Amino acid sequence: MTTTSPVAVSPEWAAELEQALQSANVPTLLMVLLHLTGDKRWLAERFQCTRIKGLEDNDSGGLPDEVQAEVRSHALEAILAWKAGKPAAMQAPDTALLVDMLTRSIGEPVPASYGPMVASWLGLDAEFALDQKGKFNVPKDFHVVVIGAGVAGICAAIRLQGAGIPYTVIEKNAEVGGTWYENHYPGAGVDTPNHIYSYSFAKADWTRYFALRGEIQDYFVGVSHKFGIRKNIRFETRVESASYNEPGMDWTVRLQDASGRADVLRANIVISAVGLLNVPKMPAIKGLDTFKGPCFHSARWPEGLAYQGKRIAVIGNGASAMQIVPAIAPDVAHLTVFQRSKHWAAPFERFQKEVPALQRFMLREVPYYQEWYRQRLAWVFNDRIHGSLQIDPAWPHPERAINKHNDKHRDYFESYIKKELGDRQDLVPHVQPDYPAFGKRMLMDNGWYRTMTRENVTLVNDAITEVDGNAVVTADGRRHEVDILVVCTGFDAINLLSSFNLVGRGGKTVREAWDAKGAEAFMGVATPGFPNFFMLAGPNTALGHGGSVVAMLETQVRYVMGILKQVMNANSGPFEIEVRKDVHDAYNVRVQKAHDNMIWTHKGMSNWYRNAAGRVVAPTPFRNDDYWHMMRATNLGDYVVRTGATAREAKGLVGETT
Repeated sequence: MTTTSPVAVSPEWAAELEQALQSANVPTLLMVLLHLTGDKRWLAERFQCTRIKGLEDNDSGGLPDEVQAEVRSHALEAILAWKAGKPAAMQAPDTALLVDMLTRSIGEPVPASYGPMVASWLGLDAEFALDQKGKFNVPKDFHVVVIGAGVAGICAAIRLQGAGIPYTVIEKNAEVGGTWYENHYPGAGVDTPNHIYSYSFAKADWTRYFALRGEIQDYFVGVSHKFGIRKNIRFETRVESASYNEPGMDWTVRLQDASGRADVLRANIVISAVGLLNVPKMPAIKGLDTFKGPCFHSARWPEGLAYQGKRIAVIGNGASAMQIVPAIAPDVAHLTVFQRSKHWAAPFERFQKEVPALQRFMLREVPYYQEWYRQRLAWVFNDRIHGSLQIDPAWPHPERAINKHNDKHRDYFESYIKKELGDRQDLVPHVQPDYPAFGKRMLMDNGWYRTMTRENVTLVNDAITEVDGNAVVTADGRRHEVDILVVCTGFDAINLLSSFNLVGRGGKTVREAWDAKGAEAFMGVATPGFPNFFMLAGPNTALGHGGSVVAMLETQVRYVMGILKQVMNANSGPFEIEVRKDVHDAYNVRVQKAHDNMIWTHKGMSNWYRNAAGRVVAPTPFRNDDYWHMMRATNLGDYVVRTGATAREAKGLVGETT
């Protein structure tokens, strides 16, 4: 981040900086100034930024023009001095100061608990360092198998490699990327700003604020090359099963490659990185498999599909459909959308917006700028609305909202829908949900409502009874003849770890273990009966209220590494580590109790977050900072560690937790 020897600053670079500063984000510049100069006057009331409205960047900070000019002028001086070799005066602010800095930058109070988390994402926490070789006493012949080379698997591989732990990643596809490799339908992209939908240790020069699929996929491929993990990935290979061997305290992982050849790996530790949304879910519609024409799930969009000028039907209106439908509508003869339920969608002002060249310069070239830009985004897209998702039992209108703030959100979204529909207000009853806002996953509007007003688009609310030939038949008896049928019915998010057969202690499968209640795990990563096994993006870790799944996965990987380090450094030989059942059960009681007070369990709500018994199994009820602190503790006392034939509780096994 800093330069220690004088260097010549090119006139071209200086000129570009001066120009870029004129449109730079002032609240972020204030943070840069504090780091570079160490002068706390930049936290004075004169520079207090206003509260961010909605999802905007608030580039001016709400500051008067003369104050903005002062900030830009001093930033130019400080950045040029840094570029010429002057070290940053304040490279590692304490956590209290970091909270104060973020509070000044975003214009609203930030919990003190955010301080340590912000420090870690700014790279100020040594335990988050990539290179941990020498800190892990790795047993002889130790080996880890990671299942999946998506966002989670790549992160796990990088951390294992940094610790000097031998590993193999098994990936069913021909390339890394997971969901971004598989989902290449028209309009595919992120609905989280990509500056936070990226690893904290691998910045990127993004061309869009919300990147499309190609740029996101290229990013993860690039990271896999940059960190040299590809040599440890077995592509086009599936994990058929993983079975635990109690005497050997290890796993037998059975594989099959694309040619059908079988293989077996031994693993001391297995880490599942298969993700939450990786198994496409097809609806049980009579005759669907007999459709006369291309029929496929959105995650299996055929390469080179010629849909232009054709009659297209889309079943479903969730996140994938909301991206596909506006993207293809202008190019098809007719588009019929079969809507199962209505969804709330938030304004997406930066949809398809490119990051201006001068802003990219700031994010790429200026120290601390992208880091603090990320922190401001993280606040806006993470925990800001968490409090408004808590049920107020005294609220008098539970049919439309769960509390006063939620009701205001509803009013805002209703007004937005009406504005988008323009003179087609007749569509309002057909697109406006009749449940509280945020009751299902909040979507980002890619132009969905405007697309519904097109002459070549028909929205159908009647249930589908069957598919007959090239027609979709609805409950009213109508036959909707189409050429191509796209199924956008989501993924099997309830039956986690369903892509391979996981067999734990005593031959018990994970399906049997989860049969009574549904999927559950201690902090989403470990479950009793499955020693030496960790899962990433496990039960109750989806970010229903907002946040970056990449940041969450980094936190989980760091937790797993912290647990492994403690056990390895206390034992020279093989070991078995298993979460304590009492700890696991108490944690999940806490999870469900928290969910009882949240919108997803509100009376009448139906969403993919819950299983058939109504138990919430997908999203977390906790704020991002709360979960981060839980994971940061890496308390080995939550586990039982066995070495050889001797079993004992891990509590007290190691003097300090990390």
